[in-house]
Amino acid sequence: MEKTKTKSFNELLTEEIEFLYDFLTQKNISYGNSALEPINIFSKASAIDQIDVRIDDKINRIKKGKEYATEDTELDLLGYLILKRIAKKTQKG
Repeated sequence: MEKTKTKSFNELLTEEIEFLYDFLTQKNISYGNSALEPINIFSKASAIDQIDVRIDDKINRIKKGKEYATEDTELDLLGYLILKRIAKKTQKG
């Protein structure tokens, strides 16, 4: 029986980062950059405050083990953490 080569850490990391990049790019297209530029119709909170609420929601969902079948809560959490970093950088300018 032939052993298949396992992927290196760098290969796996690259796959995950590329997947997350594609995921965030598609969500940004779908939602119209609403995480970084909220329309503030009902909520007047800043983009960072709104992202923090979404992060809290994702952590709560993970803690309770209550995920939607069609949603990857961990992937969403990673995405929101990255969006928060971007929001911090764009607000400094």
